[in-house]
Amino acid sequence: MSNEDIKAAASKFAAHNASQHDGKASTGSVIGKVLAEYPALKQRVKEVVPVINQAIKEVNSWTQEQQQRFIEEKYPELLEKKKVKEAKKTLPPLENVDKWPMVKTRFAPNPDGALHLGSAEPIIFCDEYAKMYDGHFILRYEDTSAEVKPPILEMYDAILEDLDWLGVKVDEKYIQSDRIELYHKYAVKVLEEGNAYVCTCEPEDFRELYMKSCACPCRDLPVEEQLKRWNMMLDGTYKKGDAVVRIKTDLNDPNPAVRDWPALRISDVEHPRQGNKYRVWPLYNFSCGLDDHLMGVTHIIRGKEHDVNTTRQRWLQKHLGWQYPEIINVGRLGLEVGILSKSKIRAGIEEGTYSGWDDPRLGTLKALRKRGFQPETIRAIMIHIGPKPVNVTISWDNIAAENRKLIDPSANRFFFISTPVKFTVSDIPTSHVAKLPLHPDHPEKGTRDYVITPENGSFTFNISGSDLEKLKVGKLVRLMSVMNFEVTEVSSGEVKARFHSEEYQVAREAKAPFIHWLPMGVGVEGKVIMPDASVVKGLIEEQCLDMKIDEMFQFERFGFCRVDSVEPFVAYYSHK
Repeated sequence: MSNEDIKAAASKFAAHNASQHDGKASTGSVIGKVLAEYPALKQRVKEVVPVINQAIKEVNSWTQEQQQRFIEEKYPELLEKKKVKEAKKTLPPLENVDKWPMVKTRFAPNPDGALHLGSAEPIIFCDEYAKMYDGHFILRYEDTSAEVKPPILEMYDAILEDLDWLGVKVDEKYIQSDRIELYHKYAVKVLEEGNAYVCTCEPEDFRELYMKSCACPCRDLPVEEQLKRWNMMLDGTYKKGDAVVRIKTDLNDPNPAVRDWPALRISDVEHPRQGNKYRVWPLYNFSCGLDDHLMGVTHIIRGKEHDVNTTRQRWLQKHLGWQYPEIINVGRLGLEVGILSKSKIRAGIEEGTYSGWDDPRLGTLKALRKRGFQPETIRAIMIHIGPKPVNVTISWDNIAAENRKLIDPSANRFFFISTPVKFTVSDIPTSHVAKLPLHPDHPEKGTRDYVITPENGSFTFNISGSDLEKLKVGKLVRLMSVMNFEVTEVSSGEVKARFHSEEYQVAREAKAPFIHWLPMGVGVEGKVIMPDASVVKGLIEEQCLDMKIDEMFQFERFGFCRVDSVEPFVAYYSHK
């Protein structure tokens, strides 16, 4: 291959690279592409590199219009290359769809805390299936256990906000604490039909009997006595713990937890929505077993740990002559690092350990949103996991990798100088205009321009304190998109260096560290909230103040962040 052929190949790749990076081709990238296309040249690399560098220098002297025209006229195929889109992953089809008039799924949270990443799994599955079959997504607040899991009033709206953020369309919404009289009506029905009874036995006595598969004395009392006892539960004759309604099942069931399970009990705890209006409240399996049928739920997506609940609810629906919905068992979702337990989070907030439900250390959807994770990221991860009956633990790296795919193509780039340190250089031969692209793949977005005008060859920058450990006296360092300097002095308060060269390749061959910078006196104060809730302060580029709240961007060599406040500038760290 002649030098002219090598130069032609280099010009092709240089023009294409330069057209994407503000008119300046990257030497390393062009050399890599030439050697990749013509592997035989690797044996002649010392001879080839000067030829490639000559072509790059020539192409870089053209205007961007000339570079673009050169590509369009001679190598249009480079402009036609497009990334092949990955096939969109979908959930497996539902079973027995034809048995039901309309597919209805339900998500039934207890509003005792914010939704978290584990909640997102059934939410996304239910939403995807409802949309797949043109069905309904039901939101049902299960808030009847104020003694054990007291609801938080603001969570009713907060849950709706999280669902809206996830892109979930709520077709029907119910609040179980508004349906107490309905549950009372069905309690009377199962009592009248002999499928339930009011038990006044001491808990220890009942446990001893049902463990022996024996009926308690209350089980076979006449219906009239059962209804009398029911009314005594309602009117206050019976006090808390005196009586409970039980659903009749098989006393010989191999699982004792299924035998004559409790359905309604007396509570004297004030409910945050209903106050003390009701004394008799349904337990989970009674209200859930009724509502799934009454709301027309066709497919229930729940964890394998709910097997006993499923069996209990089947008994109730069998007594009422109803067809039980289809069950899809899914595994429990865990987070490699982070807290998903609502009770632990709630306790931590009350103790002051966490700043709120959106504290960046948590795995709540509010915290993920604050850190800049996109709802499409959450959906994609859940669909990838799929509705399988196995436990899955996901890492922040998994989440970050998916999120990066979404935000990297559009996130503008800026410099963040944390713990600024003076970097004073000498012997700079001429002024220099540094053109930093807002996005390396989108030259049309423009650049951040900084004029470096030395005074008697000297100029002072600010660099991040974290870069000090990379600087060694006598070694080269490159200020990104500027030039190369030889370090002459390093101290905790200042670094001194002298001009060495401009060429990118010189720094690359010397394996010099590439660090970011801002001219002394340029930039405004800003801070970044990290995932561990620590705060990193420093200088940011003034263009950052033009961003909007919730906008995603990248601090180069630091990570992707989300704008939380503009004045003062506060961002939340997402990930690398």
